[in-house]
Amino acid sequence: MQEARVFDGDKLRASLFNAGAERLFVTFRQRVAVAGGFEARGPVKNMTQHGYAHLHIQPRNNDWYVNSETQALSRSLKDLTKGYKDVSAMGFSMGGYGALRFSSALRLNRLIAVSPQYTIAQGVVPHDRRRKEAAAFDDALGDLVRFGRHGVRGMVLFDPFRKMDLNHALYIQAVFPNLQLCRLSCGGHPASQVIREGGSFWDLQSMLHTGPLTAARVLDLHRERRRRSQTYWQRLARVARQRGRPQLGAAADARLEGLAGEQENGQ
Repeated sequence: MQEARVFDGDKLRASLFNAGAERLFVTFRQRVAVAGGFEARGPVKNMTQHGYAHLHIQPRNNDWYVNSETQALSRSLKDLTKGYKDVSAMGFSMGGYGALRFSSALRLNRLIAVSPQYTIAQGVVPHDRRRKEAAAFDDALGDLVRFGRHGVRGMVLFDPFRKMDLNHALYIQAVFPNLQLCRLSCGGHPASQVIREGGSFWDLQSMLHTGPLTAARVLDLHRERRRRSQTYWQRLARVARQRGRPQLGAAADARLEGLAGEQENGQ
């Protein structure tokens, strides 16, 4: 499927696939370990095969989409989305913040944001000792109160045992009251790790076009996948001991040992 480069800056890029569809699905690049270049990206077939155009937005650097090209990209997105009758999005961590930051420009209707940040402005969110990117962050240009579409519906997925992610989620819901909070215990960062370990993100993506988009559906998926997730039981054992629940920790260790044994026996 051919890529149409709808924004091609030095710091930000937006690529569109299946442009002629009536509905638009938007994804955002999350923070990467080694920044400084754009990624080669194809369409999300799970969405294009269901009648969606796919727009992928990415920054060259880990700047949380806030730089000298942010406003130009916003104007481009406003023009682009006039042609679509419905716009939905999904973003992880920095990508979740990006979805919130451009939600108004995108005319965003529905969103799944996985462990997103409310801001990386220094000193705003308690317990958030944000990495070096925060020093150059323009909190006025990145202000979700000013630039967010406050009526967007959907969910914020997060691991409640990660204090920073919990704080960010609470800040976000205060500004976007129609976003449900979905607590995926021991899901990590991003909080969908247990879900992905048991399959793929397609189940989450599909909720954007199958409906209903509810936290209950995601929690059911998380509960189903965690039964055979070594990641989940490792984290649960650690959290249980940190919180003074040794019996729960021992039970989690036993389940983890059982899963390891099943893997060795090819079950």
